[in-house]
Amino acid sequence: MRIGELAARTGSTARALRHYEQAGLIGSGRAPNGYREYGESAVVRVRNIRALVAAGLTLEDLRPLLDCLDGDVLASRPSERVLGIARERLAVLDRRIAVQTGARDRLAAALAAAAAPPGEAEAGGGGGWDTGAGTGAVPTDG
Repeated sequence: MRIGELAARTGSTARALRHYEQAGLIGSGRAPNGYREYGESAVVRVRNIRALVAAGLTLEDLRPLLDCLDGDVLASRPSERVLGIARERLAVLDRRIAVQTGARDRLAAALAAAAAPPGEAEAGGGGGWDTGAGTGAVPTDG
């Protein structure tokens, strides 16, 4: 089948399929006219890729799982290898969320201090945009 049909059958886009192919997750042959041609098994593989990416894994995370992507990965119990990869990805996401939450909290505090009536912010020990982040705080006169 050609790339458009595979995209339609998997709810994907041709661009995403080319990206999966470039990442080495799917393969195609070439028709005499140069068009990509995919086998029927690509449908299951692409659906699995999309489901695992939607669950938070990256394409790089999926590389070690190539031999698992042709079956019904969502219906069976994950292997210890898959669980390990998922745990690592969850730890990365947790760290990113913590960093972003800290940044949001510092910005919210700075905005609250900026909105406070004059004199109230100084009494609270601050008043400018210096939120203790220590890395390029926004100046109060700018």
